[in-house]
This record gives sequence, structure tokens and C-alpha cells, in this order.
Amino acid sequence: MMKSLLCAVAALSLTATVHAAPAIGDPAPAFSAVDTAGKTRTLSEFKGKTVVLEWTNDGCPYVKKHYGAGNMQKLQQDAAKGGAVWLSIISSAPGKQGYVTAAGANELTRTRGAAPAAVLLDPKGDVGRAYEAQTTPHMYVIDKDGVLRYMGAIDDKPTTDAATIHGARNYVREALTAIASGQKIAETATDPYGCSVKY
Repeated sequence: MMKSLLCAVAALSLTATVHAAPAIGDPAPAFSAVDTAGKTRTLSEFKGKTVVLEWTNDGCPYVKKHYGAGNMQKLQQDAAKGGAVWLSIISSAPGKQGYVTAAGANELTRTRGAAPAAVLLDPKGDVGRAYEAQTTPHMYVIDKDGVLRYMGAIDDKPTTDAATIHGARNYVREALTAIASGQKIAETATDPYGCSVKY
């Protein structure tokens, strides 16, 4: 009885997916996810380019703050001009706040005037858990070598008040600017703020 129980536990541990916690200076966790066009996207396909990961949920007031004011869209556009690839990721599970179909996500992108390179659908939360994404928004910046260079909040104003965007210290913009100029990133990890990711 005990032997069979131990065997079952051993088998279970072999099938469980174990992810190392994401750490600044380490290779960013590899992932594979389907975008809203039905194409499977991987981190490795963007090797040689800076990549921004943005966890999003359209029902979250913190996300609405940045999209409603045009702040996230401007950052996406500027990142693209600088040669970076911006991936918005939706990890909300079916039936939870923020869950959308591919068509729904595309409609959101259109109506918000958003400009990501792609929107990745992660309804099982595999990508979110690999990155330990906690909030929407939760931001990550990965350099051209696939190394995680920044993770945390979009800026230093953890509030839903759009008026605070003006004058805020935008950590993502700082990280992108530093990487582009070969400089050291001043803040590599900050506490994310927003709504919890609805796994």
C-alpha cells in the first residue's frame, strides 16, 4: 500500500511542470501561446529583438486607467518605433473577469486603438504562472538575448486615477531607453500594482 502510494506520488511529480522563478539577469522563461490570429508564438522567435510582455484585463480599473488615457497605446507605439516587440497577454480563465475570445480580444485592440505586435491568449494560465504574473498590468522587458531585464509595475503611481499618469516615473519606458542606449537600467524590479490576474 505504502509502496504504491509512493509510486503514485513519484509519477505525479514527474508529470508536474516546474518553472524556475523569473529572475533579473536570467534567461526569460520560454513560452508558447496562441495569438488572436490562431498562430502559435514563442519567445524564441523574437530572439534579436527587445520584447515587452504586458498582462492585461479589460475589466480591471488599473488597466482602464492606462488605456483610457492613451498611455499604454503611446508606450506600445514608441516601443515599436524603437524596434521592440510588444506582446499583450490575457491569462484570465474562462468565466473570470477579463476572459475574451480571439474575436473579442481583436475588438478590444481595435476600439482602444491599441498597438501590440500580438495579443496572446493564455486561458490556462501557463504563461502567466511561468512568469509569476500577479497583476494587470504586470510588465516585463526582455532584451535581444532573451535575458529578463525588468519586471514589475508600469510606473510609480499605484492608483486608478488617470491624472497621476502625467509626471509618473514610467519604469517600462526607462528600461526600453536604457537597453536601446546600452546603459544600465536604474530600476530592474518593482512591486506590480493592479487587479490580480484571474487564473
